[in-house]
Amino acid sequence: MNIIVRKYMDEDLPFMIEIWNDIVIEGNAFPQMDVIDIKTAREIFPSQSFTGVAVEGDEIVGLYILHPNNIGRCGHIGNSSYGVKKGCRGKNIGEKLVVHSLAKAKELGFKIMQFNAVVKNNKAAICLYKKLGFSRLGTIPQGFLLKDGSYEDIILYYKNIK
Repeated sequence: MNIIVRKYMDEDLPFMIEIWNDIVIEGNAFPQMDVIDIKTAREIFPSQSFTGVAVEGDEIVGLYILHPNNIGRCGHIGNSSYGVKKGCRGKNIGEKLVVHSLAKAKELGFKIMQFNAVVKNNKAAICLYKKLGFSRLGTIPQGFLLKDGSYEDIILYYKNIK
């Protein structure tokens, strides 16, 4: 498995939309509730500090967005969201995306990466963030509305990247 992570291109958008929308529809990781279309994708992805895709051969197998977590005096803190294509999960693609995003964040001048809403039942993400040296800040009880209408805790993580 030879996976590279690179900046997205316009022709990647249909594949990125599929990955993004699958995660939104699953309803257990991204906070968004509405799927996106090509028009929305053309607004969202270019507006990020960086949008990357993981590519295996000719196939887009993952993506991430990187942007400031806040503005002004807190603008040095980055935030990212990651998505791996259904059927490709469990192949360390997420790790490649996170590692790439940390390097890109440092390159862009971010000093810290913070994740605001890691859903407690997302064991793969939690395990990965621990492996990569993220620190757990705390838990917000029932901070995430799952697709089934129940609530799950969210965990905040951060990592110094300077």
